[in-house]
Amino acid sequence: MAGERQHYYGKHGTPQKYDPAFKGPIYNRGCTDIICCVFLLLAIVGYVAVGIIAWTHGDPRKVIYPTDSRGEFCGQKGTKNANKPYLFYFNIVKCASPLVLLEFQCPTPQICVEKCPNRYLTYLNAHKSQDFEYYKQFCVPGFKNNKGVAEVLRDGDCPAVLTPSKPLAQRCFPAIHTHKGVLMVGNETTYEDGLGARKNITELVEGAKKANGVLEARQLAMRIFEDYTVSWYWIVIGLVIAMVISLLFIVLLRFLAGIMVWVMIVMVILVLGYGIFHCYMEYARLRGEAGSDISLVDLGFQTDLRVYLHLRQTWMAFMIILSILEVIIILLLIFLRKRILIAIALIKEASRAVGYVMCSLLYPLVTFFLLCLCIAYWASTAIFLSTSNEAVYKIFSDTACSVAGKTCNPETFPSSNESRLCPGAYCQFAFYGGESNYHRALLGLQIFNVFMFFWLANFVLALGQVTLAGAFASYYWALNKPDDLPAFPLFSAFGRALRYHTGSLAFGALILAIVQIIRVMLEYLDQRLKAAENKFAKFLMTCLKCCFWCLEKFIKFLNRNAYIMIAIYGTNFCTSARNAFFLLMRNIIRVAVLDKVTDFLFLLGKLLIVGSVGILAFFFFTHRIRIVQDTAPPLNYYWVPILTVIIGSYLIAHGFFSVYGMCVDTLFLCFCEDLERNDGSQERPYFMSPELRDILLKGSAEEGKRADVEE
Repeated sequence: MAGERQHYYGKHGTPQKYDPAFKGPIYNRGCTDIICCVFLLLAIVGYVAVGIIAWTHGDPRKVIYPTDSRGEFCGQKGTKNANKPYLFYFNIVKCASPLVLLEFQCPTPQICVEKCPNRYLTYLNAHKSQDFEYYKQFCVPGFKNNKGVAEVLRDGDCPAVLTPSKPLAQRCFPAIHTHKGVLMVGNETTYEDGLGARKNITELVEGAKKANGVLEARQLAMRIFEDYTVSWYWIVIGLVIAMVISLLFIVLLRFLAGIMVWVMIVMVILVLGYGIFHCYMEYARLRGEAGSDISLVDLGFQTDLRVYLHLRQTWMAFMIILSILEVIIILLLIFLRKRILIAIALIKEASRAVGYVMCSLLYPLVTFFLLCLCIAYWASTAIFLSTSNEAVYKIFSDTACSVAGKTCNPETFPSSNESRLCPGAYCQFAFYGGESNYHRALLGLQIFNVFMFFWLANFVLALGQVTLAGAFASYYWALNKPDDLPAFPLFSAFGRALRYHTGSLAFGALILAIVQIIRVMLEYLDQRLKAAENKFAKFLMTCLKCCFWCLEKFIKFLNRNAYIMIAIYGTNFCTSARNAFFLLMRNIIRVAVLDKVTDFLFLLGKLLIVGSVGILAFFFFTHRIRIVQDTAPPLNYYWVPILTVIIGSYLIAHGFFSVYGMCVDTLFLCFCEDLERNDGSQERPYFMSPELRDILLKGSAEEGKRADVEE
């Protein structure tokens, strides 16, 4: 047995030796991973340079205000379009192109108009009728009716069709709605075509059917935006309630850790039980109601999600999902009941540590603020880069022409040499971009912008983890708690992390950022390959996405423990990652028993907070309860504020519990180190508290005996 244990330790590094001088986080340390620190500083300088260049060339007004194909703003004073406030798209269907997400422009000719079209007309019917004067205002400025129909449509001088539209954000969008289950464009009236035949407006749907998906999505977005405008203050109130509940839960966890954990477990079971009961009552209420037995498959996708709540099958699905979740949690609690007692002891010790370093509960606000800065800089730079493109015009010709394909200026082209060389050529809008080196490098700059966002965001998270780990490690390695605890442990750990380990944090964040940018590229390629029918390519892409997802999770786990070792010993990233990995491997049973069980308990705590706030939001926004005399505002989709409150509550609860999670992970690694360094004698006493020692060592002994029996 001794030989096997020695072989095991040889495979997973050398256990720590007793060091009488070791008293916790080392203060006399040097800078680590200086090269990575230099690279990070150079990258930040380059990132700032990219931002300055983008801000110089970009114009975010292109996103806020509409611009025509010539790059001129609509409705802006001092321009020739001052009396034309609305933007009209020749072919709205092209706005569904993925290019819109990168360029913030639809790849179709666009002009400024005084008002949006209010009738259905085709150019074929209008060009030789009394409607042409009306139709002409939606053609390019200066258009004259001296070409054939095919030439006009080919040259992009006029749109092929006009549909009744309504202005939204100063842009004209077809007024599509449903009437008695039929998709309609405009009002249910009739129009007279150029041949004198009268037709019902419902026939216009055929002309706009390709744009249905885009228009329904825009209509859905409009309704969601309206819901946010009337319910935002109630959403804020819900998030404040979630923050108060999370803070109260954490404070109670500090003084009543054992009781709170069991209360948390029971409450989660009760909340899920109520969810199952509510789903069954709704399922029973819909029995016999007309249309409630329609299946989800037959109904298909509907933008109005409230429709699904009138189906019995929907509530049956909810009930099954909640029941499965309830059974899984109960079974886990039954099989992990002894391990839960050990995990509770670790949570109690973490509560004491948090109690002595109370300012650690506020540190997530620092991380949140720094992440907001990263997101704001990335978003603003992305917008400025995307709006750096210019309208590019190319020379087109139906006959052989030496200058065809070259750039041109539509205002000066009629009198230019190119026009004389090719009399049949014309200057037409081609795309949004540019011919300069800057415009050719825009895609690379956008990728660099995303990569730097990942790098800096991961660096901010790493800084928070090292800071919290250093503070909690100072608590653990204080022999006489709290007398030996240093003053301001959180600020000391923050200063050490920035002064000595910026390079190590940058190194770990860089590795993670590389994996994340690869995952983004794989997602992009997957979207591009969706139209392909190559099954092998889809299978390979799925495997790659799965592998890199697993790799990202493993790197996050390894980085987290490496940062703890950096906070304690001040070693470089690679050494810390290796020592942390080997330490965990030497205590793999304890990792499974303690670390993951505590993560499970914290997850239950998050679910309890989210479930409580979510149920309250559900009853409020569905008008089932009232607060004093105020009631929920009328909404298009009541699930919009409910989902927002639920997601926001989870993020808030995660922020508070992340402090406890980091504390537990730090104490766990320190506990493993303590067992290897000391033996509990007077000469080599344990640094852990007596309560923690009794429970953890007893649990470890039981696991060791069980392992020996299995061997």
